[in-house]
Amino acid sequence: MDEPPVTLARGGTPAGEVVLRRHEGVLQLVVDGVFAMDTADPSTERVLADEALRHHPSPARVLVGGLGLGFTTRAVLADARVRQVDVVELAAPLVGWARAGLVEELAGLEGERCTLHVADVADVLAGRAAPDGPWDLVLLDVDNGPDFLVHAANAALYQPGSLAAARRVLRPGGRLVVWSSHRAPALLEALRSVVGPGDVVDELVLPVHRDGRELEYALYSFASGAPAGGG
Repeated sequence: MDEPPVTLARGGTPAGEVVLRRHEGVLQLVVDGVFAMDTADPSTERVLADEALRHHPSPARVLVGGLGLGFTTRAVLADARVRQVDVVELAAPLVGWARAGLVEELAGLEGERCTLHVADVADVLAGRAAPDGPWDLVLLDVDNGPDFLVHAANAALYQPGSLAAARRVLRPGGRLVVWSSHRAPALLEALRSVVGPGDVVDELVLPVHRDGRELEYALYSFASGAPAGGG
């Protein structure tokens, strides 16, 4: 008989409760009663960072939208070229648990090269909240993607307005990459609608075997080929 999950911490946020629990050695993050992610296969969260980093010659400053369980941030910090990582997370309890080192997966992230910020990344991109850009890379993994949202309010993040705001906070030659748990043609079209001269839009499909199923996760990106202007 399977052992029931063990709850490690829970905390309230304006968007609902966040819970950290462990089940048979796997750390799970549950948001507002909905499974968000776990440590069973964090490969695509790492690919989110690796793909962005390998396409940039000098990624000195990086914005990560969504702390999750820290895998994307650790992959970014593993690149010695990165001098500063700003991680923006809406759930204050999750940031608090990371700072307290509650679980090893989240421990030790914040330091000389990494700062955790409690804010809505949409507000950060729009200039309504700190930290301030520009960044060389903007990596967004705040929800499951536009078609399977944990929080309905995140839908706007995948729309042209927020994507144009992300383009404006990129340095020339910078790159935006958005993680999705599924292929999202509408997101691809939204990105194409905000590109400027020299920008390049791309879709990278990531085959994943999970729970006996073959899935297709995806990364959606654009590279800024010119100084960002109005969008």
